[in-house]
Parts: sequence; C-alpha cells; structure tokens
Amino acid sequence: MSETSTSTNLVDAIVLDHRHLEQSFSEYEQGGLDAEARRNLVAHIITELVRHSVAEEQHMYPAARSVLDDGDEIADHEIEEHAEAERVMKDLEGRQPDDPRFDELARQLIDEVRHHVSDEEQDLLPRLQQHCSAEQLDELGRKVLLAKQSAPTRPHPSAPDTPPANRVVDAGAGLIDRMRDVLSGG
Repeated sequence: MSETSTSTNLVDAIVLDHRHLEQSFSEYEQGGLDAEARRNLVAHIITELVRHSVAEEQHMYPAARSVLDDGDEIADHEIEEHAEAERVMKDLEGRQPDDPRFDELARQLIDEVRHHVSDEEQDLLPRLQQHCSAEQLDELGRKVLLAKQSAPTRPHPSAPDTPPANRVVDAGAGLIDRMRDVLSGG
C-alpha cells in the first residue's frame, strides 16, 4: 500500500516500512556499489530510519503504553534501541565511504535495526493487534503515515523521544532537516 492510502492500519504501515528498509539493507550488503552509491544508499537508509522511528515514538509506543500491561517497559526498551541506532547514524552521517569505519558502522546499524524489527514483528505488533480495535489500528496507521511526512530526515540523538515534547521538536527538526537536504542536494 502507498503512504497515501487511508486503509493502512498500524501493523501494515510498520511492516511495509520494515520491508522497504530490508530491501535497502540487502542492496547495501550485496556490494558492488561505488563509493557515491554506497554513501547515497546509507543516506537514504538513515532518512527512512529516522522518519520511521519518529512515527513509532509519536504514536505506536504511546499506544503500547496505554493498552499493554507491560507497555511502559516495552516502549522504554524500544526507545532505547532507537537511541542506540541514532548514535550509530549520527556517527555515520559525517563519514565518507572511504573511511574505514563507514562500512563497519553501516553493518552495525543494519544488524541493530534487524534485531529491533524482529522484536517488533514477533512481539509488539501482534500484541497491539490483539489489544487494539480495527478502528484504533486504522487511526494509528494514519497518524504514523502523517508523522513520517513531517519527521526529521537526519538523526537527532539528544532530541526528546516521548510525547508531548517529541511531537513539537520533531516537526521543527523535520522542517530544518528538509531545508538542509535541499540546500545540500541531499
């Protein structure tokens, strides 16, 4: 389904993002890309990860907190995994593909995100599907898709990651990031 679809529920929206990320990860791991293509692919991965993470932090994790008995613990764990990935993304952001740490950090990021995706798809998403109505899942899916449109495109590890502060800061950071992207040609 496209991001503009109104029938995408939370689980569909999150899993679709995961599949798109996995395609990019596989493309990176296949190798054979020149330095510029690797840099561009990693920049794309970072942009998509940041947008995805912001949407989860704004909508999916608050839903988990409200409907699951251990929702606070799960959300806190997932947010910590996001913070770890953001630190790696920030370290990658300033590196060129000829830097010896570039590939190491890219592979570390891919491994961390795959672990995170597995946790969400094996545990969190099925539990949310059990505890939320179809209407709630549809509304959350719409909110996630909207949040991705205004989300930052670059990692901001020191930004707040829980509501309501993250919603205010993320929108402003997203605007600034998109302006930087246009100016830098990214």
